[in-house]
Amino acid sequence: MKAQSIFYFKTTLTAVALAILLGCAQTTQYTNDDVSAFYYDVETFPDAKPWSSENFQNKPENFQFAIIGDRTGGANALGTFDLAMDQINLLQPEFVINVGDLIEGYPIDEDDLNSMWEEADSMISKLQMPFFYTIGNHDVSDSVMKEAWLKRRGVDYYYFVYNDVLFMVLNTEDDSRPEPPPEIMEGLKVYNKLQVEDPEAAKEMLKQFMTDDAVIAALAQPVEFKETQLNWIKKTLAENDEVRWTFLFMHEPCWENPAESFKEIQAMLKGRDHTFFAGHLHYYDYDKIDGYEHITMGPAGSSFHHDGPGNVDHIMWVTMTDNGPQMGNIALKGLFNRQGLDTTMFGAYDRKGY
Repeated sequence: MKAQSIFYFKTTLTAVALAILLGCAQTTQYTNDDVSAFYYDVETFPDAKPWSSENFQNKPENFQFAIIGDRTGGANALGTFDLAMDQINLLQPEFVINVGDLIEGYPIDEDDLNSMWEEADSMISKLQMPFFYTIGNHDVSDSVMKEAWLKRRGVDYYYFVYNDVLFMVLNTEDDSRPEPPPEIMEGLKVYNKLQVEDPEAAKEMLKQFMTDDAVIAALAQPVEFKETQLNWIKKTLAENDEVRWTFLFMHEPCWENPAESFKEIQAMLKGRDHTFFAGHLHYYDYDKIDGYEHITMGPAGSSFHHDGPGNVDHIMWVTMTDNGPQMGNIALKGLFNRQGLDTTMFGAYDRKGY
């Protein structure tokens, strides 16, 4: 057997299986660490080689996950979020995290609410990997919806650790603000109907809504975290103080107008490697505050609230490395399967704001 260049990695393949794959006999006994992910005939390439490097980015402790933004808050009628589930399957991340607002909310009754969740969950069920939920204002617009959330999801904030990285999912809808006026439900119905029947009228309606003084005042009101959640955050951080990174997910980007309780959270994290993610504003934005990244996801089917470069349906692809997270945003209109670009999808992705 010719000499081979061996690059070691952890695997469960045995030397016998490798010999079968190579179509040759092999008597040397290898441990798991001896099996190669990359090998070649050294005699064929004694000097120059037709590749740039042998430094493969395949460390087993590195991993990839995807983040996706709001589906609702004026969900478009083109099914962008539903299409995105199929697109994410093409990428095969290890898991997906959403930053809230999966249903439109403001239901007529319990049956209407259940129908909304069944619609959203049927889309999410197409994913071939775990999906982690974050609570959003459209998901729990009143106390009845909050009870329904707890019945379906168990908790409204939680954490998990994956490959020595802490993921904390917070609740920015913890009764810190008054319930929205009842007429908003009727307004959303009219808006969603106009998206199909008269898109230009829908844009004008959205523009009037987003420039209304009461709406602007409501959006500017800071989110307060209750003491119970603050204590949980402090305890969770203390119990996981040796992880290599901490990610915090929430619906509303509290750093835009930080309440004192959010400043407490930032203080708890000082000196600790971490990154914040949120949604809610339907517009991608990047902030670096005191040296730490705070990222607001753009939409994944929800209405566009502003014009500008942050007006893009997208996902974020995160790779956790030894040096922290590497992040790349992928516009959904630039992601298609091996059969080529489906021109019928143009409507879903070539959207414009009001």
